[in-house]
Amino acid sequence: IIAEVIYSNTGKRKLYDWKDALTSVYLSGLAIGVNLLMRGFYIFIYGFFYTARVFEINDPWVYWISLLILQDFLFYLLHYVDHYSRVFWAIHVTHHNSECFNFTTGFRSSVFQPLYRFVYYIPLAWIGFRPLDIMFMYSAVQIWGIFIHTKAINKLPGIIEFIFVTPSH
Repeated sequence: IIAEVIYSNTGKRKLYDWKDALTSVYLSGLAIGVNLLMRGFYIFIYGFFYTARVFEINDPWVYWISLLILQDFLFYLLHYVDHYSRVFWAIHVTHHNSECFNFTTGFRSSVFQPLYRFVYYIPLAWIGFRPLDIMFMYSAVQIWGIFIHTKAINKLPGIIEFIFVTPSH
C-alpha cells in the first residue's frame, strides 16, 4: 500500500482518497474480526465433512494444484452469486462502493460475508481436502484478489487464467 501511495503521487495518477482508504481499512478490520470469530466454526464444519470424504489425494502436487483450482472456482461462484442475487448483492455491495481502485479496495469486504462464505467450500472438505488447507488456500487466493484491485497494475489475470492461458504475445 505504501509503494502504491508513492506511485499514486507521481505524475497525474490519483489512486487514493484518504477518507475512502480509511473506510476500506475500517471495513476490512470489522470483516477480519468476524472472520476470526468464525474460524473455529469453519474448522468444525469442514472437519465434519472431511471425515466423510470420498477421495484420498496422496500426490502433493495433485493435491495442492487441485485445491488451488477448485478454491478459485468456488470463490468465482461465490462472487458470481454475490453479484446476481439481490440478497447477497446487498451484503457484497460494500466492496464495490469505493471511489478509488487501489489495494485498500481489495481489502474492503463485507462484514457479513464470513457468516455464509464457508458454505461454498464445504465440497472441498467432502472431496478430501483438509480443513486447515482449505482455509490456507482461501487466504492465498484472497491475496491474489487484492492485487487485481488496483489501477497501478494495468491488468492482472485471474488465477486460472494466469496458470492455463498462454499469453498471445
